[in-house]
Amino acid sequence: MSETIGVVLLNLGGPDTLDDVEPFLFNLFSDRQIIRLSPFPFLQKFIAKKIAAKRAPKSRESYRLIGGGSPLARITSAQGQAMEQLLAEHGAFKVRMAMRYWHPSARETLAMFAQAGISRIVALTLYPHYSKATTGSSLDDLRQAASTLNSSFEIVEVSQWPTQPDYIGELAATINEGLAKLTGREVEVVYSAHSLPVQFIKDGDPYLDQIKETISAVERITGKKGNLCFQSRSGPVEWLSPSAPDMLAKLAAGGVKDVLLVPISFISDHVETLYEIDIQYRELAESLGLGLTRVESLNTRPRFIKGLASLVLAAIESGKTG
Repeated sequence: MSETIGVVLLNLGGPDTLDDVEPFLFNLFSDRQIIRLSPFPFLQKFIAKKIAAKRAPKSRESYRLIGGGSPLARITSAQGQAMEQLLAEHGAFKVRMAMRYWHPSARETLAMFAQAGISRIVALTLYPHYSKATTGSSLDDLRQAASTLNSSFEIVEVSQWPTQPDYIGELAATINEGLAKLTGREVEVVYSAHSLPVQFIKDGDPYLDQIKETISAVERITGKKGNLCFQSRSGPVEWLSPSAPDMLAKLAAGGVKDVLLVPISFISDHVETLYEIDIQYRELAESLGLGLTRVESLNTRPRFIKGLASLVLAAIESGKTG
């Protein structure tokens, strides 16, 4: 394999600095695949700008508390570098990221590949579980970007991997490591996934079913059953339930004293793990008389990176959409 293959790691993105928070939120709320702020498409950006301005102060404070910005770009870049080293054993690869709502964008990354003469691309989502709001939106954005560039790309898509063996194995390992730290105590495992509007599931989004597939595969290894809940909901629509705060309150009322929390739909540390779980939920748990321990995020754990590299190689071999 002499031709260099480009790998695009698709992720949400996050503000690098506190000054980036409001424009990041504007980009997020401008996406009609996540939320339609008006029946009229031409009003989406106008309303998004107002919402971003209103939410920015509170959001800035959460990012301030985790170091002044999102670590997602740094972690995703490190994942890419680690993957590139593994893939070098199989040929010439260049691994870069494309953030849906921040930089580098899909267009910026594809333009870089085009300038380097790279036309064969593997688009690898960093969301294990497919949703039109995450992977779907990112892939649409990538395809749109490719269509606007004066280059002929051959793109293979890996759009979901809820039971990829190395992902499952490493996730189970983090749970077992967490349980080992709590030896001798009665511990309830709680899986927390990013919430979605219920309507998405009713419309056929496979996200919830795939979350459950992941949990079943993990529990076959750990031998420990857990409870599923959801975090990061916002807006007036009906969201998947129970919420993480409701789950913690229910467990505390039932006499549980220790919780091992597994952020099941997040592979990298970012604001939902470092602020929402580590600060907000830990404070809530303390007020309820619960001890809350979060498992280590997968980030650049070697077996996990090996799993991501395997997905790329399998995609090249099959030439089919994942």
